[in-house]
Amino acid sequence: MSATTSGHPGKGYKPSRLTILLALVFVVIAVAGLSYVKWWPYYHKAIKAITEHSIGSSILTGEQGEMPAPSFQSAWDYALTYFNAVWKAAVLGILLGSLVQVLLPSQWLLKVLGKANFRSTALGGLASLPGMMCTCCAAPIAVGLRKKNVSVGAALAFWLGNPMLNPATLIFMTFVLSWKFTLLRIVSGLILTFAVSYFAGKLAGGSTVPEPVDELVNKPAEHEANFWIRWLQSAGRMLLTIVPAYLVTVLVLGAARAWMFPALGEGAFNGILAVIIFTIAGTLFVIPTAAEIPIIATFLSFGFGTGVAGALLVTLPPVSLPSLLMIYKSFPRRVVWFVVASVMVLGLLSAAVGSIFL
Repeated sequence: MSATTSGHPGKGYKPSRLTILLALVFVVIAVAGLSYVKWWPYYHKAIKAITEHSIGSSILTGEQGEMPAPSFQSAWDYALTYFNAVWKAAVLGILLGSLVQVLLPSQWLLKVLGKANFRSTALGGLASLPGMMCTCCAAPIAVGLRKKNVSVGAALAFWLGNPMLNPATLIFMTFVLSWKFTLLRIVSGLILTFAVSYFAGKLAGGSTVPEPVDELVNKPAEHEANFWIRWLQSAGRMLLTIVPAYLVTVLVLGAARAWMFPALGEGAFNGILAVIIFTIAGTLFVIPTAAEIPIIATFLSFGFGTGVAGALLVTLPPVSLPSLLMIYKSFPRRVVWFVVASVMVLGLLSAAVGSIFL
């Protein structure tokens, strides 16, 4: 039995005072963490974008303005720059991803996000808006949601909505690039977050909720178990399964970025070859939040056309090789491949739109 066939998950469920208190603790931790890591820094970054029409140099090329040759030094330099930009958000993502599993009641999550319908998907996408996280930092939370039997569509919408519909990134983009880029990003972000996530949930079929909802609802309260033991187990599993692959793939991608984003030959800057290469590279490469903006600005200054810019606008933020490895075991394989294919198709479509309108 799945969430789509059970009756009303959580119907008649009355949370205890302890359950309410633990849920409030989660909210307080999330608000405090996001305020420190995201909201306050992005306020200052928005001021910089509005006044200077810039948020910094491209993480691909750095201050030198050219792509370094593949080497161990190149890998190390990129990893240092990348992790210096994301480590606080990455720690917060792992913390919240583990706390989701021990502080939020399964009954409530199943009632709100447990069904394979559009409502659950939409609520998952809307819940992503305050997060403003990159794909890798949002991935542990999506994994935590899936461990609580949240539906595939809702968990995907939360994961994809964080980088694609980030309100701060949209503000930066408007003042650094143009409103046309922002409009294209919003449209593609809505399609990916809500439509692709919803159809991915349908594609998941009976795997949407691994355990029958009715059995979960009738279980004794989770919080009767020792909180600290459960939290340490949850955090430990995440650290062991997520961090090693994360570190290795960032190093590999950092070393290979000159191959992934080649200069190409004269006259190929906006051709179909460039669009295809940069669509694939953008889907696999890993960047911090909003880093696609200076990357696109740099490639435009190199003479690349707006088709390439459109492809990177859509493919760089939502997924990456590290984040795909993080969530791979939490979703059916066909769903993961469907999301990757959808990102690439949207990237190609955005390239076509970008070559005409941007």
